[in-house]
Amino acid sequence: MSSLSPNVLLLEQTNQLKGLFSIIRSKDTHRSDFVFYSDRIIRLLVEKGLEQLPVETHDVQTPLDVTYEGVKFLGKICGVSIVRAGESMEQGLRDCCRSVRIGKILIQRDEETALPKLFYEKLPEDISDRYVFLLDPMLATGGSAILATEVLISRGVKPERIFFLNLLAAPEGIVAYHDKFPNIKIITGGIDPKLDAKKRIEPGVGDFGDRYYSI
Repeated sequence: MSSLSPNVLLLEQTNQLKGLFSIIRSKDTHRSDFVFYSDRIIRLLVEKGLEQLPVETHDVQTPLDVTYEGVKFLGKICGVSIVRAGESMEQGLRDCCRSVRIGKILIQRDEETALPKLFYEKLPEDISDRYVFLLDPMLATGGSAILATEVLISRGVKPERIFFLNLLAAPEGIVAYHDKFPNIKIITGGIDPKLDAKKRIEPGVGDFGDRYYSI
C-alpha cells in the first residue's frame, strides 16, 4: 500500500522481523520451527498492542528508597480469538498478560451463500468494559474479521477499544475492514502485495492454521 491509515500499525520492518518471516514463509520449514518463530512474531504484535493502551501516572519506591515516576495501565483487557487459527495467538497474549481472559468466536463459510456465518461465540460477560485484542493471524478478504467485530460491538464493546492483531494482511482486507470500522486499529506484522485468485494472501505463508497445528 502506498500510504497507510493512521489506524494501521505496522511493526518496524527490521532485519530480525524479516528473518522471522523468511523462516515461516518457507515451504520447507518444519512445523516445530514454524510454531516457534510464529510465536516470536505474535509476541511482538502483542507488545505493540499493549503500547496502545491508556496509562496514568503511578509513582513507586525503589529498594533504594528513591521515587520512580512510572505509569500503570488503565482498564482491563481480554483476548478474543477467531477459531481456529486465532487460537495460535492466545499463548502470546498470556505470556505478556498474566491471567488474561480469553473469548472465542467461530466463523465458517456458509456453503450456500459462500459468506461468513457465525457458528459459536463465548465471550467474557463483562467484555463491554474491557479493551479487546481480536486475534487472527491472517487478514485476507476481511470477511471473518468484520463479522467477528460486529459480534463484539453487538456485545457493547466500543470500536475504539478494539485492536485487531494479525501477522500478515492483504491490502484488500485492510480496505474492506476499515470501510466498516475506520476507527479500529489494525496491528500487523506485514502487508503483502495482494490476494491470489483463490483469495489467499500472496506470497503469504500458506494455510496458517494447518501449518501451526498439523502434526
